[in-house]
Amino acid sequence: MDKMLYIAMSGAHQTMLAQRANNNNLANANTYGFREDLSAFRSMPVFGEGHASRVYAMTERPSFDHAIGMIRSTGRDLDISVENNGWISVQARNGDEAYTKAGNLSIGPGGLLVTGAGHPVLGEGGPIALPPSERVIVGTDGTVTVQPIGQPANALVVVDRIKLVNPEKSVLVKGSDGLVRLKGGAEAEADASVKVVSGSLETSNVNIVDSLVNMIELSRRYESQVKLMRTAEENDEKTDALLKLS
Repeated sequence: MDKMLYIAMSGAHQTMLAQRANNNNLANANTYGFREDLSAFRSMPVFGEGHASRVYAMTERPSFDHAIGMIRSTGRDLDISVENNGWISVQARNGDEAYTKAGNLSIGPGGLLVTGAGHPVLGEGGPIALPPSERVIVGTDGTVTVQPIGQPANALVVVDRIKLVNPEKSVLVKGSDGLVRLKGGAEAEADASVKVVSGSLETSNVNIVDSLVNMIELSRRYESQVKLMRTAEENDEKTDALLKLS
């Protein structure tokens, strides 16, 4: 395979991967608690016959943006935002413990307290299940209190406490499901210092303007790689024509 064609082809492919990550960020610009995925290009030498003078690009996702989004007031009792770098513990689809910033909670089947994506919220003893009630209140420390049906407003019952964690940023990884986990599959310890604000939600930390500019830059980079592939094809055609004349 022509070396120029291979390098241009690999560059176009890696640019498409970076564009896919950027488009996913844009698609989740209005998703509560979403953390922007970061992409980076790294030069990799092409080994083979002769000196390794050629390089190709490789797209990596080194981490995600830990910046805190804006806090938006909603006035809804089951909407909570976590202060600073804390996280809400949830149960992932495979049953593992994971963490999220999405505090748009609701009551699912069986009285389970779930996030907007349907992940059960974890308490001190597992997923939190709520009894039939007229009102649910989440305290600043994550304590979930309910007003039983038919009881006065001051007859509140503590059901559980949301497991709030605050692990080091360096040990956090983001999965394809949008949830954050600890490296190695470990579970974080509950942190009593983490506080939540009821009646508010944290928005996505995606900068739409930067993402749009990045999308244009990646599109132009992809077009350049395609032009190189066309140039390589034209060179091959001209070489074949010269060989036929000889």
